[in-house]
Amino acid sequence: MDTTFYKIIKPIVTILFKILFHPKVIGIENIPKDRNYILAGNHTKWLDPIMLIALSPRQVHFLAKDSLFKGITKPFLIGAGAIPVNRKIHDHEALESAIKTLKEKKVIGIFPEGTINRKTRKETLPFKMGAIKMAYETKTPIVPLVITEKYRIIGKSIQIEFLKPRTITNNLEEENKKFQKEINKKLEDYYERN
Repeated sequence: MDTTFYKIIKPIVTILFKILFHPKVIGIENIPKDRNYILAGNHTKWLDPIMLIALSPRQVHFLAKDSLFKGITKPFLIGAGAIPVNRKIHDHEALESAIKTLKEKKVIGIFPEGTINRKTRKETLPFKMGAIKMAYETKTPIVPLVITEKYRIIGKSIQIEFLKPRTITNNLEEENKKFQKEINKKLEDYYERN
C-alpha cells in the first residue's frame, strides 16, 4: 500500500521527470508485476531515486543517508517511506528496517556503491553487501539496473536499463561480486559503443 504522500507526488514527479529529461527506458518488463523486489544498481546523481520513483509501478522505499533526514528534506523523505542509514558504520538497524519492509511485500531501492560515483561512469565503486543480504534473508529478487549518460534537458539524456531479476541463494560474497560484475559489464559495453 502506497503512503498518501507518495500517491500525491508520484504522478507529479512522473510527468515532470519525463517532460524534463525524456529518459530512454530499456527492460521495464523485467520489473515483477506480481510481487515485491529490490531495485539496485549504479548511482550517478541525486536524481537517480527520482527517476526510479517516476518509472517504478510501485512505491519504492529508498535507503538514504541519515544526514538528509534534517530540515526541509526530512518530511519529504519520511512521507516517501525512505529508510535512514548511517553510512559511517555497518548500520544493522537500517538493514533490519529494509528487511522488515520487504517482508511486508513492499519494494526497496538501494544503490550498493553507497554514494554517488563521481570518479567514473564506466565502472562502479565497490558494492556494499546490503542489497545481497536483504535479498537472501527475504528471498526477494534483485532487479539490477544500469544508468548511463547524463541528465540533460536538451539532446541525448539519461538512459536506464532494467536487467532480468536475480535470485540470491548462497555464498553472499560471491553473489555480490557477480552482481557488480554484471553491472560493470553493461557499463563497459555501453561506453565502448557510444
